[in-house]
Amino acid sequence: MIRTILKYTLLILAALSFIYPFIWMVSASLSSESGLGDLTLLPIDFTWSNYVTVFTKIPLDRAFLNSAFVAVVTTGLVLISGAMVGYALARLNFVGRDWIFYLIIFTMTLPFQITLIPNYITMVSLGWVDTYLALIVPFALNSLSILLFRQAFQSLPQALIDAARMDGAGELRIIFQILVPNVLPTVLTITILTFMGIWNEALWPLIVIRDETTMTMPQLVTLFSVGGRAEGQLGVKIAAAVLLAIPIVILYLFFQKHFIRSMASSGLKD
Repeated sequence: MIRTILKYTLLILAALSFIYPFIWMVSASLSSESGLGDLTLLPIDFTWSNYVTVFTKIPLDRAFLNSAFVAVVTTGLVLISGAMVGYALARLNFVGRDWIFYLIIFTMTLPFQITLIPNYITMVSLGWVDTYLALIVPFALNSLSILLFRQAFQSLPQALIDAARMDGAGELRIIFQILVPNVLPTVLTITILTFMGIWNEALWPLIVIRDETTMTMPQLVTLFSVGGRAEGQLGVKIAAAVLLAIPIVILYLFFQKHFIRSMASSGLKD
C-alpha cells in the first residue's frame, strides 16, 4: 500500500513538473507585462492585448494555413513512402535488402544540420526557393517511418499477404488496403511524430523561405520574437508561442490513446 502511494505520488509530481511550464505560459500570455515576473498559475491583470498585438503585427492566419498545408501534405507523403519502403524491406526478397535497411538506420544518426547546405544548393538549383516544394520534398521520406512500418509489417502473418495475392491483389493494394488498416496504431504514431516535427520546424524554413506570404508559423513566430516586431514585449512573445503550441496539443489529445498503445507494442526486433 505504501509503495503504491509513493509510486503515484512520484508520478503526479513528475506530471506536474512537465505540465506546469505550459500552464504558466498560457497564464503569462493573458497577463499584463508588469505581472510576468510572478510564477503564478492565474493571470495577473487579465488581458487579451498580447494576442491582439500578435495578430496585428504579423499575418499569423496566413502562416497558420501555410504550416497546416505543409504539415498535412508532408505527413501524407511520409506515410505513403514509409509504407511502401517498409513493406519492401519487410516482405520482399531482393539483393542488398539488409544493407539498404542498415543504411537507413545509419541515416537516423545523422543530424539534419549536416545536410542543410547540400539540400539548400539543391533547392536553389531546382528553383524551389520561396516555394512550398522546398518545405515539403526534403521531408517526404522519413527513416523512422520506414523503420516503424517495417517492424509493423513483419508482425503480421504471411498468410494474409499470400491470400491477397491468390485473389489477384497487386502489391500496392496489399499495402494500402490490407496491411495498413491492420497497423493503425503505427500509422497514427507516425502521423503524430511527423506532423509535430514538420509543424515545429523553424531552421529549414528560415533558410529557404524569404517571402512572408509563404512563411510557416514557427518561422514567422521566430522572426517576430527575435526580429524586433515584438518590441521587447515578453508577453507578446509568449502569446505567439502559445498559438504555435496549441495545434500540437490538440492533435495529441485526440490520438494519445493510439500513440501510447503503439509506442508500448512496437518493440524493435529483427
